Amino acid sequence: MAQKDDLGRQGEQLAADYLTEHGYRVLDRNWRCRLGELDIVALDGHELVVVEVKARRSLAFGDPLEGVTDEKLTRLCVLAGAWRRAHPRIRPVGSRIDLVGVLLPKHGYPSLDHLRGAA
Repeated sequence: MAQKDDLGRQGEQLAADYLTEHGYRVLDRNWRCRLGELDIVALDGHELVVVEVKARRSLAFGDPLEGVTDEKLTRLCVLAGAWRRAHPRIRPVGSRIDLVGVLLPKHGYPSLDHLRGAA
């Protein structure tokens, strides 16, 4: 399990770095409440963006983004509302859910796929 946790942390760090390099302002990482956890919460201009990160070592079990189900997207929307209620001073114009798939092969360079507006 430690290897899976390490993979997830690496993927989330790469995603956060990528988002920052592309002008996002990361507000929260690994935010938790009784309903679940959000990997990354950021601002893209005046829009709140909840980012789900999926990291894999290979494509043997499919693309990382294929791991995000409709049920997960629904849960992310609920969690986004909980985050907004917990942070009333931050008043974004809108909000969206983005997905970031990270491929971290044991040999070679990582690759990242960013899907804006998944929900």
